Amino acid sequence: MEKLVITAAICGAEVLKEHNEYVPYTIEEIREEAYKAYKAGASIIHLHVRNDDGTPTQDKNRFELAINAIKEVAPNVIIQPSTGGAVGMTNDERLQPTELYPEMCTLDCGSVNFGGNEVFINTEDDIKYFASKIYSKNIVPELECFGKMHIDQVNRLYKKGVIKEPLHFSFVLGVNGGQTGDERDFIFLKESLPKGATYSVAGVGRYEFSLAELAIKHGGHVRVGLEDNIYLEKGVLAKGNEDLVKKVVSIAKQYNREIATPDEARRIIGLKE
Repeated sequence: MEKLVITAAICGAEVLKEHNEYVPYTIEEIREEAYKAYKAGASIIHLHVRNDDGTPTQDKNRFELAINAIKEVAPNVIIQPSTGGAVGMTNDERLQPTELYPEMCTLDCGSVNFGGNEVFINTEDDIKYFASKIYSKNIVPELECFGKMHIDQVNRLYKKGVIKEPLHFSFVLGVNGGQTGDERDFIFLKESLPKGATYSVAGVGRYEFSLAELAIKHGGHVRVGLEDNIYLEKGVLAKGNEDLVKKVVSIAKQYNREIATPDEARRIIGLKE
């Protein structure tokens, strides 16, 4: 099997310090959490940014500050800004970090309920618009899919030339309103991928480590982090993203999966080195 690519989703747009004190808000906190996750084994930092008071923002200047700060301490790590932003943001607002020309960013591949009255909207026209902007800057998208229908959407758009190789999927499973993260769900999605695609699994909440183990066993890759799950185990809060990454590394050792460096991750995913 290929070495394991670990992505650390260090803060997200929803989880707050009142949920876990280690959720980073400030640039200094983001730099520290990213560095610790990288040292623990993460080769990709999935990046949202916050204002100092914790409110989510897609401001290009804030992203630039965060990216530069991370690069000071982990110059070779892959930084993957989110174009998901937060519910209610406009498309162009969400796309701001692409103006910094990162090597990778996210592309959400369909709409999903986020619980209560929140709907994360990504219409087919939205996806086409995001794809055109991302590819025009030679950025490789991570194709975020919250269920089987999103993979089907990617497959259709890939055949039409809207989505292009390399194809690197992220199964985001366990969201309230999205597809659950049981083994049957994982297998269903994995077997729906086009030939030659790579994938990573992001299990939300209680699904984080069970899905991580499935991905490790089946040759896939893993995303963990405080964006998705704040617990190291039931009732035990993680003391930062480092704890979550280390737990994945320990699971990987049980299956003899070596951990990929950032440059090895670039080769595995198909990024330009």
